[in-house]
Amino acid sequence: MFDNLVVQLGPWSWWVLGLVLLAAELVLPGFFLIWIGLAAIIVGALSLLLWDSAFWIWQVQWLIFAASAVIVTLLGRHYVYNNSQETDEPFLNQRSASLVGRTATLAEPITEGRGRIRLEDTYWIVTGPDLPAGTRVKVVASNGRDLTVEAA
Repeated sequence: MFDNLVVQLGPWSWWVLGLVLLAAELVLPGFFLIWIGLAAIIVGALSLLLWDSAFWIWQVQWLIFAASAVIVTLLGRHYVYNNSQETDEPFLNQRSASLVGRTATLAEPITEGRGRIRLEDTYWIVTGPDLPAGTRVKVVASNGRDLTVEAA
């Protein structure tokens, strides 16, 4: 059945495969089938030009499909990962990093290098030199949930 479909569609079978893979990319999670679908469309374009050629047998088509899938995947990954855009929210989902440079008052003293401050509605664990409660401090660095402070 599959053989008859490929024979009847001719070079358009690659286009159908490419469009099916692109449609599957919309339904399935991830970001991978788009590159394989584009490789199938590339082979489909070549098939439209070379279908009647003697060397354009199915083995050659599959080799070109495999090679173009690898090449398109590598180029696509390079483009996607190296095309980072500037954002107006650089600290989105990095709340502690957005606090660097702010000043606050120690809610609990820093003893043995650890204490707490209150910024807005949250208490933050801070590290720094030993200081009494009520001292104004400046946040100089963030490490996950902990903030590093120094006397302001």
